[in-house]
Amino acid sequence: MPVQRHNGRVIVYTGDGKGKTTAAFGLALRAVGRGMNVVILQFLKSPERTYGEQLALQRLGVEVRQLGAGFTWTKTPDVHREALKRAWAVAKECVHSGRYDVIVLDELNNALAIDRFRVDDIVSVEDVLELIRTRPPSLHLVITGRAAHPELIAAADIATEMTLIKHDHEQGTTAMKGIEF
Repeated sequence: MPVQRHNGRVIVYTGDGKGKTTAAFGLALRAVGRGMNVVILQFLKSPERTYGEQLALQRLGVEVRQLGAGFTWTKTPDVHREALKRAWAVAKECVHSGRYDVIVLDELNNALAIDRFRVDDIVSVEDVLELIRTRPPSLHLVITGRAAHPELIAAADIATEMTLIKHDHEQGTTAMKGIEF
């Protein structure tokens, strides 16, 4: 079956290195600068916390929504499953709404890779591939997170893997405000 050409690109940022969300937010910033409508949907980050990138982009009028429940070990599987169910519904609605030129699905790869409890009955790789296939032709879709599924990488127009060379977390340094969040 021939590949259907879209004007919009599918971009995947993955890998164990730092910079996946940062790259996606940089792309969002560039798009806003060019007059595009952007929404960023964060699948794991909780609305109970604030994040530097969220604060900065909201000042520019970019909608940034934390739809998750935080780290998977901080709440029950049921809480995380319910948050993921809502996040996936929001993502599908945004993609098919026609309101956006760029949609960032931040940490979606991480959500798909959760193995502490079942998630594929809420959102699966096949569901994401279907969303990619049925998105409006001009929509740019950016998907971030570690452990991108090979089928998502294959479906992408651009895929970048961030490789960890060195990080001071390995020596026990905690996340720094303004650098990691």
